Amino acid sequence: MLYLALGCLALVLLVWITRGKPMLKRREWRFLAGALAIACFAAAAYVGVRGGWGKSIVLVVMGLWLAASTRRTGMAVPPAAGRISDSEARSILGVGPSATEAEIKEAYGRLMRLAHPDKGGTSGLAAQLNAARDRLLKK
Repeated sequence: MLYLALGCLALVLLVWITRGKPMLKRREWRFLAGALAIACFAAAAYVGVRGGWGKSIVLVVMGLWLAASTRRTGMAVPPAAGRISDSEARSILGVGPSATEAEIKEAYGRLMRLAHPDKGGTSGLAAQLNAARDRLLKK
């Protein structure tokens, strides 16, 4: 019971010190969560061999949750083509205010080859590129 109270006190202090803001960025959290998942699986194996099946099951579930959280990717909501400004569209495609239609299409094609979901990119980034191209070419 003492360990539970100390854990709750540590959690309250951590939240109070950070004022509810996350301490770790996504990249650091993913690395830490992966390391903790491995530690949970190792501890579960050790405790399971020693006969503590209940604790072992809890550690395996914690390890699975941590391992799953390392694989989660943020699903950014892509802006609609009508909701982004010209300056946002130009900064997404990396073109200047005096860019021609050919330059816009060339920048879009170059970036889409890198950001396409089939080539390792994300669908959110591809949607942003599509929205930026549509915004600049419909002027």
